This record gives sequence, C-alpha cells and structure tokens, in this order.
Amino acid sequence: MVLHGSIRFEEQLLSYHCNMRGSTIFHIFFFFTFAFLAFFFITVLSVDTLTATQSLGINQTLVSPEEVFEFGFFNESSSRWYLGTWYKDIPDKIVVWVANRDTPLENSKVTLKIGDRGNLVLLNQTGYSIWSSNQTTATNPVLRLLDSGNLILIEANEKNTNNYLWQSFDYPTDTLLPGMKLGWNLDTGVEHRITSWKSQDDPSSGDAYFSLEYHGIPEVFLWNKKERVFRTGPWNGEVFGGVPILNTIAVLNDRVVANEHEVYYIPSTLNQSRLSRLVVNWTGQIQRYAWIESSQSWSKVWFAPAGDCDHYGACGPFGICDSNAFPVCKCIEGFNIKNQQQWDLRNFSDGCARKTKLECGNDKFLHKMNVQLPDTTSVFLDKNMTISECKNMCLKDCSCTAYANAEVTNGGTGCVMWNDTLLDVRQFSESGQDLFVRLAASDVDDSGTGFVGGSGKKKNVGKIAGLVVTVAIVILGVSIFILWKKRKLHSISQGNTEQNVNFDRGQTTLSPVAIFSNNIEHSDERNMDDLELPLVDFNTITMATNFFSSANKLGEGGFGSVYRGRLADGQEIAVKRLSTSSGQGSQEFKNEVRSIAKLQHRNLVRLLGCCTEKDEKMLIYEYMENNSLDSVLFDKSKSSLLHWPMRFYIICGIAKGLLYLHHDSRLKIIHRDLKASNILLDREMNPKISDFGIARIFESDQTQANTKRVVGTYGYMSPEYAMGGFFSVKSDVFSFGVLVLEIISGKKNRGFYSSDDLNLLGYAWRLWKEGSALELIESSFADSYSVSEVLRCIHVGLICVQERAEDRPTMSSVVLMLNSETASMPQPKHPGFVLGRSPSETHSSSVNQVTVTVVDGR
Repeated sequence: MVLHGSIRFEEQLLSYHCNMRGSTIFHIFFFFTFAFLAFFFITVLSVDTLTATQSLGINQTLVSPEEVFEFGFFNESSSRWYLGTWYKDIPDKIVVWVANRDTPLENSKVTLKIGDRGNLVLLNQTGYSIWSSNQTTATNPVLRLLDSGNLILIEANEKNTNNYLWQSFDYPTDTLLPGMKLGWNLDTGVEHRITSWKSQDDPSSGDAYFSLEYHGIPEVFLWNKKERVFRTGPWNGEVFGGVPILNTIAVLNDRVVANEHEVYYIPSTLNQSRLSRLVVNWTGQIQRYAWIESSQSWSKVWFAPAGDCDHYGACGPFGICDSNAFPVCKCIEGFNIKNQQQWDLRNFSDGCARKTKLECGNDKFLHKMNVQLPDTTSVFLDKNMTISECKNMCLKDCSCTAYANAEVTNGGTGCVMWNDTLLDVRQFSESGQDLFVRLAASDVDDSGTGFVGGSGKKKNVGKIAGLVVTVAIVILGVSIFILWKKRKLHSISQGNTEQNVNFDRGQTTLSPVAIFSNNIEHSDERNMDDLELPLVDFNTITMATNFFSSANKLGEGGFGSVYRGRLADGQEIAVKRLSTSSGQGSQEFKNEVRSIAKLQHRNLVRLLGCCTEKDEKMLIYEYMENNSLDSVLFDKSKSSLLHWPMRFYIICGIAKGLLYLHHDSRLKIIHRDLKASNILLDREMNPKISDFGIARIFESDQTQANTKRVVGTYGYMSPEYAMGGFFSVKSDVFSFGVLVLEIISGKKNRGFYSSDDLNLLGYAWRLWKEGSALELIESSFADSYSVSEVLRCIHVGLICVQERAEDRPTMSSVVLMLNSETASMPQPKHPGFVLGRSPSETHSSSVNQVTVTVVDGR
C-alpha cells in the first residue's frame, strides 16, 4: 500500500475495516496497525520535506532542519484558511509568507500536494485547485523548508539547495527576509516587491508596498496606492544614503546588485541577531526588526516614515529638509520661498524658486555637504567618470542643475547629473554625500561652499575691500593697546586669579552656562600634535571679559567661575575659568579638551577654544542667549513661554543630542549628569546638552562600567548607578526619562506630589496606571497641545525610567518612538525611585562600599 496523503489513507483504512467484520483478533491487529501508521505518517510530516507521494493536511506542518521556521495552514479568522510560513516557537505567530493571500479557503478541508506537472497544488474540499505554483520538468520533486524561511521545490536527490525548481522567495508577500531579493529581473520584466496586508487580520494585498526603482541609481520607495511616501535615498555603494541611522544602530551587510540581467536589493541580518525581517506594515510603514534572544522579543530597530523629513518631497522643489531644524524646511542657498503664505502655514509643497537667473557658461556650483541626494529616477549616470569630468559635463549642459559622485566608495566614484528640479533633498549632521548645485556666479563665494546672495561681483569686491581695511585698522589698534597694557594686564590678571579661586566647593548654583567641563575621564594618550582646538591667548580672554569683572560673571561652582565675554569681532562667548584647586595638570587638561573638541552636533554646546597660559586652564564656548532650561521651565513667570510645540521640540532635540553621544559620534560617550540645568537654550530655543564634567568615554565594544565614586545629581541618577556604581547608556536613558517628565509637568523630580510622598516618577506612574496621565501636564499650555503627542511623550518617559536597565530602550529607539504616531511601544514597568526622602538630606553617603557623591548645581 502506497502512503499518498491523509485523506486517501484514512478512506482506504476505513474501507478495509468495513470488509473485515466479526474478528476480535483483527480488531486488535487493526487498532495497532492504524496507530502505528498514523504515528508514522505524522512523524514523516513533522520534518522539513514533503514527497510526491504525500500530502499536507490542516493539522500537519513542515519544520525547517534547525526548527527556525514552520510551514502549514493557519487561519486569521474563524472561517478563512491560508497556507504560509511563520517563525516556529516564537510568541505571537509572525507569518512571513502566504501562498494564497488573495484566495483564502473557506473551511479546513484542504490539501496541499505535489501535482503531476511537478508543481505545488492547493486543493479545496471539492478537489478544485485554489492555488498552484508554476509547472516544472522535475522527475522526482520534493518540497523542502529551509532554515532561511525559503520553501523550495527540488529534485529529491539534489544536495545543492540553490538548484531549485521553484522557491517562495521569488514570490514575497509583506516580508523581506535576509537573502530575499527586492527588485527586477530585466530579462523577464518580473518585479519582486513586498506589499502590506490589508488589515491586521487580513493577509490579502493592501495599499502599501515597498518597491525598488532601478532607473538612475537604485533606490527603494515606499508607496501607498499610487503616491510615493518615502524613499531610502540612492545606493551609494555601501548603504542607502537616506537612512544613515541604520548604520549607527546596526551592523549591516546589505547588498545591491545591478547588471544587465537584474537589479535587486538583498537585506542582511542585523548585528549578531539570528533572526531579522523587513516588513511593510498594514498601517503603511516600512519596519525593520531584530529578534533579541535574551528578552525573547522583537526589537524594532528602524521604521519609516518616522519624522517630517521622511515624507517624500516634504520641502518641495529645491527645498531641503533638516530634522534638527525648526521649521524643518528651508530653501537651498540661492533659492527663495515660492509661496510665503503657505510656508508660514507649514505647507512646503510649493518649494523654492531660483533667486538669480543662470548665465550658462558663467555659472558656479554651491557645494552642499552631508546631504541625501535628490530623487535619481530621471538622471544621467556614468559609473566611470571622475568628479572633475562630471563637473565639466554639467557646465557645458545648460539644463544641468546639479551633479555628484554616484558612489562614495574609494573616496567617491562615478557621475550623476540632474537636469530638472531637485526634489527630496535632506540635510544630515553627519554621513550623506556631497552635492554640487548650479547657481549664478554672483550667488556663490570663491570657495564654492557658501552663498553670497549679492547683486554683482563689483559690489561684493567693494564690500570685501572695505572690510579688509577696517579689520587691518582694528588689528593695528588692538596691537598697540596690548603692548601698552601688557604689564598692567599681568598684574591685574594675577589679582583676579586670587580673587576667583577662593570659593565654597559645596556651593549650589544654577549657572546659565553650565557647560563642558575639563575632566572627562579617559585613558587615551594621544600626541598633542593632533589637537584641533584653537589655543586662545590669555590677554584676549582678559579683554573679552573686561578683566573677569563681576558684572560679566554668570555663575560659579566647584569647577570655577563662568564669565560672559565679547571678542573683538563682536562674537559673544562664555569663558569657563577653572580653579587652581580643581586637581588637574595641564597635560590632562589638554588631553581631555582634545576629546570633547571633536564633538560636533547642533544639540551639543560647541567648544570654541581653550587657554593654558600663566598656569590658567580656561575653556571658551558659544554663548547661549536663553540660559538653561531649568531657569525657564521651573520659573512660573517664564514657563508660559514654553508652549507645548516648543517643549516637544526641546524633548526631541535632547534625544537627538544624546543619540549622537551614544551612537553617532566617533566617541561613545556616557554623559552621567543629564538634567534641566545642563540643557542650554540658544536664541532660537534650540536645546543643547552641556557640562561633560563627569562624562565617560567608552570603547566601541564596551557596554557598561562601574565606579566607586558615584557622581551625579539627586533625582536624575538611575538606581543601578546610585546604588551600585554601574553605569551605561541606559543610565543616561533614565536621566532623559526624568527630564521628559519634568518638561511635560513643569515639576522637579525632587519634589513630592501626593500624600504618599511620591516623587514625580511615582506620581506619573500612578496617573498612568489610573488612566489619568493627562493630569500630569502643566496648566500653562492647557489648550495648545496634541493629546496623542503628549501621551506618547509620557509613555516614552515612563519606559525610560523603568527600574531595570535592560527594560529601558536605547536612544535610537527613543528617537524613533518620539517621531512616530504609529510606533509600537512596550507597556512601562515600575519606575525606579518612586519614593524618596527630602533632598535636604546629606549629599554624601556610602552604599555597599560605594562612595556616593551627589554633585548638584553644576
């Protein structure tokens, strides 16, 4: 008897049983025979292969060799059944492929088998074919499920799984697994794309899809119906240029292959994660997940669209989007806003128009750095040209509007030219590519890196000549004054030094320029020759601060004093003059200055220079006009200035700055003292993280450290750091969560807000559990907020202050969650330190032999 499938097998046994009556021995024999064969049959189908003599029923599955994936029937409703592949032994069944997504089965009487034409055939209860794969010329085909998730038809004796007759990877549904292709077979014209489910419970084809565009430079677009929603930016030889965040939070080996026969993108696994997937969600987002073994959960490492700049063409033609700016859209230099009225309403779709008419043959190029290149679907492309040849070709072509290298490999290779409007350009703080935009010669300075915007060359030359003369006179006058004052300056400065180093080290101040300190802990011993920070002479600083006058003094603390100053060119600065009792030598000071000088981000206070003359150690920073966040946030007379959109903007800015410290900078830095007084606000209310006095630099592969000297600020320190001296990026995440809740509520975490002596964290946690989270918001912006936005921020704040460090998200996840209305977020668990004692208690204690020094008011 041939074993050919569960339905035929059961019918044969039943017929055989009906013809053999009256024998007790037979009944016993029949029972054991049936049990054995049934067990044998189920066992056969529990492996990874289905042969041509078998069929797959409703309660049978194939399992890949290492039990990674499972293939069989599933139902998303009580009546509809589908054939598909999912992850085995992972909670919440994740289906990655569906055979009959648009032709569901109405009941469970279904069978899958290998047909007579060497193909897969799915039959309903009447034996009618609902779905089938393409025909093959196989002589003895078998169906096999691989650990990659690929389902293949292959000859039974074939050992090389790449020699398949048919594979499910050629027919993706909503999910792209590592090894799958997204793109085009140019010989056949067949496209492989992923398309969303129609709804959360309906696998049929939805409206959103992710599709590779191969005209020009390959790049992938997210579509909704016929509208472009998001693009990855062009493939630059290493990654897609528009998603640099993936390079900061994951180690990728993604590939794009382009030749005369096919163009396709193949995703890789993420970091060391065994499982990962890229999916078009039914809500219309593209999402990338990695499986975390330790927590047995999926981590969403990236999704789009996440922020305003992710939306395709957000700033219109010749506009440029910068997610770190407010508003996010501006015109490329050399262009004006086309519709100011719409622009004021935050409708940027009309974009920008050229300021000065081009004069072909006399034009120049504006050099834009760190940008996502414009849409490349209609461009000229030559992979063999040099950038110089590309420039010359663009100059000769009067319709050419911009050019760039096609790839970033080998220092930049190939040529891409635009002959139309520049659309969907995006500015990054780092990464991105160089773009050369064609402008009228009068609108570009000689270096090509700046916009002049004048009315003509002669006028500009005249202005420059006058400026040179003025500067020369000023320099001459200052030089004479310095020579005349030299002896007097020396004696005065010594007197000021004595007056300013004697202060109470325990004094608490809220300095409006509580900025970078000079004692970042780091063991790096680099040569002094690579110092990239200007050394400013003592006399220049003395004059700028009016001889360190008390009228210019902004604050002081254990580190020394901070003074406001004005340089000869009018630039305002903040000077941090360290005390002689700060315990550091000049070499350590210079080594540490070298480290923080390389931090460049719009949400970090910028270090301009330093001074080490006359046994002084001084740091010079940009001046922040609006002082520190706490001076506004906790002042009832000023807090009303912080309406909700501004508070949300500040929260997002702090998150981006912290993400830069943890992931994006070449140094992995743990701040350890993030708090409201260390967030400074510039003239446009841009938040900037400051005061790196107790920061730590980690090696790239270092995840945490511990110390016996715990320093920080009461109310912001994470439990594991305060109690055990352990700190990591998750310590900063805790502090960020506290700061978010303070910004929302306008309350300090050091206060108590209920009869149970709950601090702000405990109070917010109680309101969240009671479903009354909106009661946390400050009354001053009562009617100006978005309910969903505030709730999302409270949610983020609470998951950041969870007691266990491993439960807290990374800052990359925080930035994604803050910028998405549809991001899935875990439910928060109990926060750390919901009960507290009076902040007036002693600032030093010993816990488990760890010395705790709480530094406040830095």
